[in-house]
Amino acid sequence: MGIINDFIFSSPSRMTICFISMVKDGTIFLHTGVTVMETLVSFALVVVVGLATAILLWSSRSVSEVLEPYLVMLNSLPKSALAPILIVWLGNNIKTIIVAAISVAVFGCIMTLHTGFMQTDPDKIKLIYSLGGTKKDVLTKVLLPGSVPLIISNMKVNIGLCLVGVIIGEFLAANKGLGYLIIYGSQVFKMDLVVMSIVILCIVSAILYQGITILEKKMK
Repeated sequence: MGIINDFIFSSPSRMTICFISMVKDGTIFLHTGVTVMETLVSFALVVVVGLATAILLWSSRSVSEVLEPYLVMLNSLPKSALAPILIVWLGNNIKTIIVAAISVAVFGCIMTLHTGFMQTDPDKIKLIYSLGGTKKDVLTKVLLPGSVPLIISNMKVNIGLCLVGVIIGEFLAANKGLGYLIIYGSQVFKMDLVVMSIVILCIVSAILYQGITILEKKMK
């Protein structure tokens, strides 16, 4: 009798057997692929929407003053509270999962980028205007080039947040994915499946983060 109950906490041997079984029938690749795909799609949308909205807020002080309180409110809202509403609005499908993932990351992304944009060196902006430049020139020649480290740093955070959002969505609205395996395994008390899925999630998270790190090195 071991100190740790294998039935509750599983064991490396049982996890290995479960993993090999799912590798043989290909289901582990299906579920992992679905989660990775949903994460990458939601991450790409967060980057595009976050960057575009932050630029809009930077370019218009009036829009910024109107939207900023709502962004703060939405960012502080527990995103798991939105999931049941999203299921009613969008249905029990992949759209719900992706929107849930976006909601976890996008508001913080917008606020961080906007704050960084507003801290751009004012002397450089004045120089562009003194040389006859426009706001577009400031954006393309000062703001965006100078904000690359901020954008990359933000991407490192958002890739993890998108994965968290995808798992939340898969808990509630999926029949495929690592989140689905975790919730299914807990319901039928297959702890080897649950722990194995969590380990794979950790590996996926590390790989995705490393991908952003490689992108950062290439852009230097």
